[in-house]
Parts: sequence; structure tokens; C-alpha cells
Amino acid sequence: MAKNKHLTDAERLEIEHGLRHGLSLKKIAAKIGKHHSTVAREILARSVFSEKGAYGRVTNRCVSRLSCDRRQLCADRPDCTRRCSACRLCNAACPDFEEEACPRLAAAPYVCNGCRDGRACVLRKRYYLHNPAHKNYRDILVASREGANITQGELLDLDGLLSPLVRGGQSVHHVIANNPDRFSVNEKTVYRYVAGGLLRAKNGDMPRVCSLKPRARKPVEHKVDTKCRVGRTYADFQAFTAANPDARVAEMDSVIGRVGGKVLLTLMFRDCGLMLAFLRGRNDSQSVIDAFALLWELAGPDLFRRLFPVLLTDNGSEFSNPLALESAPDGSPRSRLFYCDPCASWQKGRVERNHEFLRLVLPKGTSFDALTQNDVDRVLSHVNSYSRPALNDRAPFDLFAFTYGAGLLAKLGMSRIPANRIVLKPSLLG
Repeated sequence: MAKNKHLTDAERLEIEHGLRHGLSLKKIAAKIGKHHSTVAREILARSVFSEKGAYGRVTNRCVSRLSCDRRQLCADRPDCTRRCSACRLCNAACPDFEEEACPRLAAAPYVCNGCRDGRACVLRKRYYLHNPAHKNYRDILVASREGANITQGELLDLDGLLSPLVRGGQSVHHVIANNPDRFSVNEKTVYRYVAGGLLRAKNGDMPRVCSLKPRARKPVEHKVDTKCRVGRTYADFQAFTAANPDARVAEMDSVIGRVGGKVLLTLMFRDCGLMLAFLRGRNDSQSVIDAFALLWELAGPDLFRRLFPVLLTDNGSEFSNPLALESAPDGSPRSRLFYCDPCASWQKGRVERNHEFLRLVLPKGTSFDALTQNDVDRVLSHVNSYSRPALNDRAPFDLFAFTYGAGLLAKLGMSRIPANRIVLKPSLLG
């Protein structure tokens, strides 16, 4: 039996083939030379749900579909006389809908591969398919080996020791040679962190480095949780919002000024178009966590959970600690965080579009280092008071205040600007 070896694509194909032919997990495990618990964990981790229905039958997954006698749940169809349970719109229209889960999925083999009742079953199905399973494995494997292999605390300690000395004229080699017990990474790795922008010290602080011909390289990312995307992909987001259509969505992003300088964290509410922005000293996960801690304190638990039940953001390393954002200080859940697909910023297009208003006042290339949070609040007051055609010529500020009240906006330093006094030019900040 091969131990401590990753499953191959061929072994995953063998698992799918065995499930399709009704073999037990022990027999499948014996064929590929693995323990049956390994096969069980593989199936549970990488199987996918399917919306596939049954041929010739209405897809109704409610637990009461056989006994329910409700009619005319759709208000726009007053002439309809048939039972709603016989309609494909029943589950979406009924306020008391409760989905029935197949009890067979709770026990081995945990999937619908090879199920004899699959053709006639209308319940949500779950399949193990070797191609998506192997792709998911490869994506997680690659993501776990990207960026900087260092914790947030270790990175801050390294920065606190190294950056002041390098800025004082010392070389990285000199600092490491005289503080060997303070470094858990080698010299080349430290240079890579400096070049990648993870530390306050920059290449410009080391004249000898600046004299060398620069190499084309990607910036180094530091993800706090390398598996943060598991269960939080855009496909998971679509499935969650389909099951919870009333959940409000807030899109989240970062706006960069000077690389390595201060940055903005932006949050935009899809339902009203209002955008919040917080000035951060550096683009790391801890600064995002601090901004959410401030919001939690100012809004209070009830309003915070109403405002941020669902968060959608990109794959930036500053958002790579999802549990800290999803959990309240007492550990209870408060939000659900999801990530867009790589190179798919259009999936959170509303906040991207709204950044154009910010860039009217803070053009690209502008450094944010001289800004204060009061300056940012002033800019957001003007941006959120600007009427939008998509909102029927209403201002996001008015819609937010009508729905949630203006108390939080006042605590955040924002105010309603009269229409004829709105300025969206750099002159707004003098």
C-alpha cells in the first residue's frame, strides 16, 4: 500500500470508474493500493453538486412536494389553477420551501455515481468526476506553494528588525551575519521579500542592488491561508446566492496609490451603490482585519450582519485570511467571504466601475501617503452624493440612509453633499 503519496489522475479515474460500477470503497481502494479512508476523503473533498433533474419530471426538491396543495404562489399568474408543487417555479416562489436531501449521500459512497434511481430522482445530486477532481487538486497544490512561506507575525518581526537597519545604510548580508538567531529564512529569500514589496525596506534603500540590471519577476505575495479559496470560489458564490436570493452582497477591493505606500480598502453595496473606503498604512491582511474591527464596533453586531452577510472580492493576498473576516470577536459567524476567479475582475464589476469616481479625485499614480482618513471621508461624501442613472437618478447616500439610516455614515465621517456643490476633481483636496 503506497503511503504518503498523492493520488494521480489515473487513480482518480479508477475511483470514478469503480463508483459508476457500484464497487464498495474498500474494493476501489484495493485496486489503487490505498486505504479506504483515503478514497472516502477524496470523494468527500472533491465531489461536485449537480442541478441535474429527472427526464419528464418537474424538478421540485421540497420535502412537502407530495402533500402540499398550495396554489397561485406566483402573484403575476392569477389565472393558473394547478397545484404549485407541479410547477418548476415552486421552489423559488414558496416562502416555506425546505429542500430535501438524499439520505444516501450521508453514507458511503457519498455520491450519485452508479445510483440506479438517478434517472427518476429530482433531488440535488452529487458526483465524483476525475477531471474536475484532479484540476481542483492541482489548483490547491499550486496555490499552497505560491508566495511567501512565512506567517503574518513572522513577517512583521522580520520587517521590524530588518527595515530600520537597511534604511540606515546596512546591507541585508550584514544584518543577517550579525543577527543569525533572528532569521528563519536565508539571505536570498530576504532579498526576494524586499524586491517583492513585502517589507518597508525597498531596493532603493540599497544602492548596490539598484546598480544591478533588474530582472523581470512577479511581486511576491504573502497569503495567510494558502487554502483560503477552498469552498469560497465564484462558483460557490453563485450557488450560495441562488440558495439565498435575499442575501445582500458587498463587493470588496483595494485601490493602490504608490506601490509600497498607503492603500484604500473599498466596500460597495450592490443594492444601493454606496461605497465605503478605509485608508490603510500598508497592503496586508492585518490592515483589512483592523478595518472590519472598526466597522464592527461602529455598526454594532445587528447592523453589521445586515450589511455584510456576503462579501465578494479578488484573490489579493490582503484578503487571504477569510476566517478573521467571517468571524465576530466572540468566534460566532457574521459574514460569508467568496473570491472571484483569477483574472476576472468583471465578476465584481460594480466596485471596479465605482473606482472611476475615486480616480476623478485621486488619479492613477497619485500617492496616498499624504492623505488622512478625513480626506478619504470627504471624497466619499461627494462620490456617494452623486446621482446615478442606474439608481433612477437617486444618490447612493439617500438610498442607504433610507434603508439602514444615516447613523453609521455619520460615525464614519460622511455627510450628504448638495447636488450643486459636488466636486469630483483633484481640487476637492486642495
